[in-house]
Amino acid sequence: MKSIRVGSGAGYAGDRLEPSLELIEKGNLDYISYECLAERTIAIGQDAKLKDPNKGYNSLLEHRMEQALPLCWKHKVKLITNMGSANPEAGAKKCVEIAKKHGLDGMKIACVTGDDLLPVIDKYGDTEVWETHEPLSKLPGKIVSANAYMGAEGIVKALEQGADVVITGRVSDPAIFMAPAIYEFGWSMEDWDKLGKGTMMGHLLECGGQATGGYYADPGKKDVQGMGHLGFPLIEISEDGSFFITKVEGSGGEVTPSTCSEQIVYEIHDPENYLTPDVVADFKEVKFTQTAKDVVKVEGATGRPRTETFKCSVGYQDCFIGEGEISYGGPGCVGRARLALDIVKERLELVAKGKFEELKFDIIGCNSLFWGPDYHYNEEPSEVRVRVAGRASSKADADIIGNEVEALYTNGPAAGSGAFKRTREIVSMASILVSRYDVTPEVKILTV
Repeated sequence: MKSIRVGSGAGYAGDRLEPSLELIEKGNLDYISYECLAERTIAIGQDAKLKDPNKGYNSLLEHRMEQALPLCWKHKVKLITNMGSANPEAGAKKCVEIAKKHGLDGMKIACVTGDDLLPVIDKYGDTEVWETHEPLSKLPGKIVSANAYMGAEGIVKALEQGADVVITGRVSDPAIFMAPAIYEFGWSMEDWDKLGKGTMMGHLLECGGQATGGYYADPGKKDVQGMGHLGFPLIEISEDGSFFITKVEGSGGEVTPSTCSEQIVYEIHDPENYLTPDVVADFKEVKFTQTAKDVVKVEGATGRPRTETFKCSVGYQDCFIGEGEISYGGPGCVGRARLALDIVKERLELVAKGKFEELKFDIIGCNSLFWGPDYHYNEEPSEVRVRVAGRASSKADADIIGNEVEALYTNGPAAGSGAFKRTREIVSMASILVSRYDVTPEVKILTV
């Protein structure tokens, strides 16, 4: 029975490069897929594209492709990634430049577009936003982007046209791993059982090192060896949809039923009804069996017909966030930190009353994770860091926060040090459902 090997090159936008290169060199792969896109990162991409129409792809695309493209060409591994982010065509053109530089003559690089729904977003003005339960038309800022979560269709079309590298924008995370199986085995896009199995394969790979012990490790409870050289997972899948997950021998981390179990429930609200653009996957009967060291057999996934809608992430100009930080150390540091926060609170009342939509006052090391101003701790730490952050409608107002924190150097408690301030313009994301019939994946092939 025919089988292919697919590796995970990345689990998020800023992930390490080293484990993916190890997979390409030693994993006997047919494909490697880099999952580098989230709501937050596509918002960053849209912001970059607004400033420069030739940007908007993942900021690490050039760094990764400089090393990955020549290695993939050498080992005959096809590469798929959503690092195109808000501008997949520009990302593909940059890959062509890199391939030419390395003499990769004949390499075919595809860009998959069609996820951009900004031209038709006005028709969804009455659609409910998941986060606010209000109509889309009531978003507080100007809409600057709208990207639908496409499925595997466009990637499969690119592979059918001979692509060696596929650069996409917003597609579902499992799609970039499942598409090779659909293409190689000729699966029907309505074979719900196999698509359910392929979705599970993609879901196990999409977060990189999480399936090999990263994010799973907890010293004394769940010890994992070799975390400094954590290997990324790979899957060998057969045409009937059966597969096992493993990693390169000698790499750090581990592949066990426990690491796989934690990954399979990651970001899934209902394992029996995991909604994706390609299929409604059902993981209720999933079973993991350890068949050898760092080798796990995966069984039991299936699927049902896909929905008539796609999720769409809508980016809008929301606000400015200003923040400032300063550290206090030694005996009495918590008391001085509390005084510092009291001073900044009073100053913001004096110079900027009513200008902030939201303010947060933290003592990092005591209460910053729990949002509780009266959070109790048993032992005074030897050092703490004060942080103040707030949302405002203008940059000038947001700047006030960092300025007031910095002023604690000479206007606050003793021995403040390491002050930091910044103001960021925020493109926030809203989620809606759109008709799948408004989304048409398109493929463009560029040859080196």
